[in-house]
Amino acid sequence: MNTKDQDTGRPISIVIRDRLEQARRRFHANDNIAEFIEPGELGLLLDEVEAKMQGVLESLVIDTDHDHNTNDTARRVAKMYLQEVFGGRYVPQPAITEFPNAEHLNELMIVGPITVRSACSHHFCPVIGKVWIGVLPNEHTNVIGLSKYARLTEWIMSRPQIQEEAVVQLANLIQEKTQPDGLAVVMNATHYCMSWRGVKDMGTRMINSVMRGAFLKDANLRREFLALIHRED
Repeated sequence: MNTKDQDTGRPISIVIRDRLEQARRRFHANDNIAEFIEPGELGLLLDEVEAKMQGVLESLVIDTDHDHNTNDTARRVAKMYLQEVFGGRYVPQPAITEFPNAEHLNELMIVGPITVRSACSHHFCPVIGKVWIGVLPNEHTNVIGLSKYARLTEWIMSRPQIQEEAVVQLANLIQEKTQPDGLAVVMNATHYCMSWRGVKDMGTRMINSVMRGAFLKDANLRREFLALIHRED
């Protein structure tokens, strides 16, 4: 298993980290670092995470050599983190085709509920819930396909997240892509760091929102949006 950069002999994670630091780019848990990963390096990173995950299992005193249930767990966990639950850190933003608002649409549009699958940054426990997105376009707004809202949501949420920050990240991205008169994002989720550990409260959910532009200024528009999404909740 080769987990090192062949030119330098250093772990590939250190090579990638050096690029980020030289560029003075942040690499927090909920940041995307895809532009600093070169072709073929994700495979090396997968091997490195597998090796370190195997060390975690050994420190937990699990006999992976003789326990058929955990024999390949380190590899499975590494793939899960890099390719699935935290995949939004390591792959570029999905391609989004934008169209001009040829019909000059200016009525409220709501997309959702979009299923959210994320993980909290504190314990890496699942965060499962729904997102609703409200857009008030204008004649200059870029129009994107409905499925693209789901793709952008998945890309943002597939990282270790804090819900309050995740909703702002998603709102920033949609604002940048569409430039609407108003934007609203509401997230309602269960945090398994509360239901699986800690207080072990199965019924607690967290709801938070971001309101921008017309949704912030126009109370009637805000009430209409919230009333419509609560019908589907």
